[in-house]
Formats: sequence, structure tokens, C-alpha cells
Amino acid sequence: MRGLVWLLGLIALAVTASLLAHNEGLVLFVLPPWQAGISLNLFIVLLLLAFILAYGVIRALIFSLSLPERARAYQQQREQAQAQAAMEEAIRLFFAGRYGHALRAAENAWKAGQFTSTATLIAARSAHRMREAEKVALWLERARASNPETTAATHMIAAEMALELGDAQTALGHLQELQTRHGRHIAALRLEMRARQSSGDVQGVLKLLRQLEKRGGMSTEAAQEIRRKAHQQALAQRQADAAQLLDYFQALPKKERTPRLALAAARNLHHAGADEAAAEIVENAIAALEGDDWLPELAALYGQLAAPTGKALTARIARADGWLLRHPKDNLLLLALGRMCERQQLWGKAKNYLEASLSVHASRETHLALARLLDALQETEAANRHFRLAAERND
Repeated sequence: MRGLVWLLGLIALAVTASLLAHNEGLVLFVLPPWQAGISLNLFIVLLLLAFILAYGVIRALIFSLSLPERARAYQQQREQAQAQAAMEEAIRLFFAGRYGHALRAAENAWKAGQFTSTATLIAARSAHRMREAEKVALWLERARASNPETTAATHMIAAEMALELGDAQTALGHLQELQTRHGRHIAALRLEMRARQSSGDVQGVLKLLRQLEKRGGMSTEAAQEIRRKAHQQALAQRQADAAQLLDYFQALPKKERTPRLALAAARNLHHAGADEAAAEIVENAIAALEGDDWLPELAALYGQLAAPTGKALTARIARADGWLLRHPKDNLLLLALGRMCERQQLWGKAKNYLEASLSVHASRETHLALARLLDALQETEAANRHFRLAAERND
């Protein structure tokens, strides 16, 4: 189609040229008492040349007048390219761990007046990694002054840096300011939860955890682990008061009273001297275990708990024997049975259980338990041998 248009145009141009070639017209210029005449064809050619000349002069004049503006635009473009290169270099150097060079490159980008917000934040982060507190404060102040829209980013970075330095309260202060001005988002909630964990605010951690789970900001597995650790911390905080500790554990939803949390609660109760309550928690936790979800540490703790002699201790031994039917190769359960039988003065059974535990897995603790039992039974040579074996182990 385009070729056809060009062909028609050339034909029209040829026809026009042919007509002008045979044109005998005359153009007469009269300025009394003078007059002059030229052919129409020459007049048309001169008119075209004059138009072309005038167009060229006007274009040259416009170009000359626009030179300063073009120079300024070129200079701005060059400065922007230099600033962009400096900013890219600062980011690359920061992630490469070359924080001093990154700080200088970010400062160059900031001085160029381009990417000032990003440059100040990179500079503050780099200064923090070099532990230069004064420069950190300077660049954070410049970040706030450079652009009001960087306020949220400034508070987030300041909170992260404070938390890295172990200053949870300062981090929480920045996050509170962020929440007041800009609301909360998932990253801020995660950061606040870390700050609450660091400051020992268990209830704050659990509250934030619920919010993150509701927003889909944390996997179920990670949430369960954090919740367990928070409850363990709360139990440890109440270790001095056994009643308060027990009330806290029993008030937890059943699904949150996991075997490991039950183990933590029982250990704290044991340290608080409430062995009866600890034994009940261990028994309930083991009863709730299903299939292969066996936790040997529960059985090990069960054997360490004090109990009155007689029927109560006999009942515990019988209960542990029932567990042994399902887990006959558990060395910690065998050790626990050996200790309980020793307290009940069932010397033969205690010795058998301890030796069975050693046959499954030899440990320093079991060697010592058996050595003490044999020493009490006046089997000195055998006792000394197990004392030596215990001394040789470092587990």
C-alpha cells in the first residue's frame, strides 16, 4: 500500500513538472515609473527557495535560543545518571557487606539530590552495621527531613536496629509511634513480637501471635513453637509460686497443653517442690500421647519425682510398668523404673531395670545410678567399675 502511494505521488510530481515546463506565464512587478517581469516558473522556484531559507533561519534561531535550556537538561540528566549509579553502588555494596563503602556511595547519592530518601536509609543501616551511633542518628534525622513519606520506613529501621542492639524498649517505642501514625502491618507485627519476646512480655507475645495467625502472617508450625516457648517462659516466671504456676497451666486451652509444655510445667513444679502436682501432669500428658508421639523425657522426670513410700509409690511403679509394655526399649523409662524401685527398696528389680537401661543405651547418669545402688548393696567391686565408666563418659 505504501509503495502505491509513493508511485502515485511520483506520477503527480511528474505531471506537475511537465505542466510547469510548458507554462509561458509571466509575473510582472510594477513600481511606477519602473516595472520588471520574470517567468512564472522562475518566480515559483524563487518563492520555494525563499521559503526554505526562511524556514532554515527560523529553525536555527529557535535552536540557538534553546541552547541554555538544552544544556541545563543535559546537566540534570547527567547528574541523575551519576546519582542513580551511586545509589545502585550503595545498595550493591551494602548487601555485599562492605558497609563503609556503601555509606560513602549513599552519601554521594544524597548530595546529588536524587534518591535522597533511599540514600539516607541505606546510609543509616550501613552506619549501624559499623556501630557508629552518631552517624546513625544523623542519617535517620536526614531521612525524616528528606521526605515525610519515609517516616514509616524510618521507624521500622530504627526499631530493627534497636532490637539488634538488645534495646527492646526503644524498639517498642518506635513501633508504637509507627502504629499511631501509619497503623500496623504484618512486618511490624512480627518485629513487635520479637521485641516482646526479648522483653519477656509473654501476654504481649501471645496477643500478637493471635493477630498474625488471623492475618495469615505466620505458619501454623512456627506459631505453635512460639506459643510453646511463650508458655514455657510464663511458667518459668511463676516457678517461685507452685499454686500460681499450676493455675496458669490448667487455665490453658487443652490443645495448647502439649506434651513438651506439660514437661516444662512438671519440671518447674518439681523445682518448686510440688512433686505430686508434677506427677499428675506427667501422667495425664503420657495418657494423652498417641501412637509414636512418645516423649522419653516425661518418663525420665517421672522417675525423679519424690513420692511417699508404700502404696503411692507402688502405684507409680505399676503405672510405669504399663508404659514399658508399649516402649520396652526406652532407656530413660527403664532408668526411671530403676530409681523408683530403689526408693521402694526393691533392690533386685531396681538392679535389673538399671542394667536393662544400660544395655539399651549406656549413659553417665545410668552408670552412676547403678554404681550407687551396688555400693548400697555392698557390691564394691562392681560399684567401682560403674563409677569408673561414669567418669569416662562426657554425656
